Amino acid sequence: MSERTTPPGGPTGPTSPVADFVAGLPKAELHVHHVGSASMRIVGELAERHPGTVPSEPEALRAFYEFRDFAHFIEVYLAVVGLIRTPEDVRLLTYEVARDLAAQNVRYAELTCTPFTSTQQGIAIEGYTEAIEDARVAAERDLGVVLRWIYDIPGESGVPAADATLRYALDHGPEALVGFGLGGPEQGVPREWFVPHFEQARAAGLHSVPHAGETTGPDTVWDALRLLGAERIGHGTSSVHDPALLAHLAERAIPLEVCPTSNIATRAVASLEEHPLPRFVEAGVVITINSDDPPMFDTSLNREYEVAAELLDLDELGLAHLAQAAVASSFAPDDVKRRLHDEITAYAAG
Repeated sequence: MSERTTPPGGPTGPTSPVADFVAGLPKAELHVHHVGSASMRIVGELAERHPGTVPSEPEALRAFYEFRDFAHFIEVYLAVVGLIRTPEDVRLLTYEVARDLAAQNVRYAELTCTPFTSTQQGIAIEGYTEAIEDARVAAERDLGVVLRWIYDIPGESGVPAADATLRYALDHGPEALVGFGLGGPEQGVPREWFVPHFEQARAAGLHSVPHAGETTGPDTVWDALRLLGAERIGHGTSSVHDPALLAHLAERAIPLEVCPTSNIATRAVASLEEHPLPRFVEAGVVITINSDDPPMFDTSLNREYEVAAELLDLDELGLAHLAQAAVASSFAPDDVKRRLHDEITAYAAG
């Protein structure tokens, strides 16, 4: 991209009633990446600790985040991953991500973690696990945000990464691990490769939450459902091109984790006006609104709710229903779900 591709301002700008309502709305986020949530401040600090391919100066870092396409996004993402080299880096990142979530009134989040890439940097899985868990406990105590983990296979690294991720989940899984996912590029990475890994993860009680249909067609979504037993679909953008798939998702109440700004920034969708979110709703598909890799896409979960309000012409009650859908679609403990449901209801009524 020659310049950052973010949705325009307008009636949902920073001082609008919609923005004000969203800012105070208690929320859950289900599709947000651990490293991809590192703010520019934290990335700059890590880049100073570990000089190399990622700039530390704010202006240079903003230019670094101008993605040409999805492949370039993966390249930049992995460069930032390369800054996470010690358990202390992991702990710092995790707690600061929680701080940013709490500042948006996010009460619960399922962070997608990719421990394989950290162990490739030389961090022992035991140190990684201890770091994220220590930060999680501190974040709930200090900030009031409840975190759970999804361990994600980086698809570009193939079956060896899947083997390792499964081992980390089954043999070293943290207390708060709830899901097993698959991310990275979809093209040239058949879902068939990962069938045994998802079978074992599901047998161990983990939920199946792969990415699918972000940069490939509806067939990848079907594969995620039929081969990997997906309970939610990360993105699922191309599902809109298959009426039978939309009907299946609606009938089975399988949620899509929709990330509008991300889809535009990576060129998965050409423009905000063409985003399929309204057609998903029209088809009766359960949708949740998420931010994916927010600092990298110059967005936030609050901003994504504003975008959804614009696309779907939502009032305050509609926004509250969106927040409730995320809670209902989450793998949060029942008491957390009840508490957050009540908070959203009370806020909307007030």
